[in-house]
Amino acid sequence: MVRYYVVKGRVQGVGFRWLVHREAGLRGLKGWVRNTEAGEVEVMVAGSPEQLAELRAVLERGSRGSRVDAVQERNMDEAMAEGLESFQIEGAW
Repeated sequence: MVRYYVVKGRVQGVGFRWLVHREAGLRGLKGWVRNTEAGEVEVMVAGSPEQLAELRAVLERGSRGSRVDAVQERNMDEAMAEGLESFQIEGAW
């Protein structure tokens, strides 16, 4: 399964992307996480329904110092998984 998430709230500058990177890596998920210009964090991820449910719980909980107001979720076409590699943070350097 491939899912796209947008996390709204105070989620930039509080280690949120690093938390998602670590938790996705521990679960063997493929995809990426990045900040948006609108102050949100977006996540594209491929994995099993169980892995995605676990990651969704992480997104809702957030990192220390963050405040998650909403998590929007959208199922994506399976073909999107073909371009995804080991989970990474985009635009962090």
